[in-house]
Amino acid sequence: MHITMVKKILMDGSPCKKCGEVLERMEAENQMRFVDELLVADERDPESAGMQLAARLSVDRAPFFVVTANDGTQTVHTVYLKFVKEVLATAVSEKDELREIMNNENLDFL
Repeated sequence: MHITMVKKILMDGSPCKKCGEVLERMEAENQMRFVDELLVADERDPESAGMQLAARLSVDRAPFFVVTANDGTQTVHTVYLKFVKEVLATAVSEKDELREIMNNENLDFL
């Protein structure tokens, strides 16, 4: 699975408020580790990678997430909490979580 997040830069050069809030929350909750690619949809540049992807997928909201499955199928998520529930909640298996914990040398075991 490959996850692309697209954030937006407004015409005046300022970041999209909602994009900033989502990024901040994802960083605070350690969810950015699941994002493989972060693109910018710059309203001032219709050729920016994020604007091109939004046009190709007919997306008009930001931020948005594109999840590409191993078989190449893509799903677009424009609602952060729905994305978290449907994708991130299942993105890490219990086995992977345990492996990460066991490989962390800074843990103190009780």
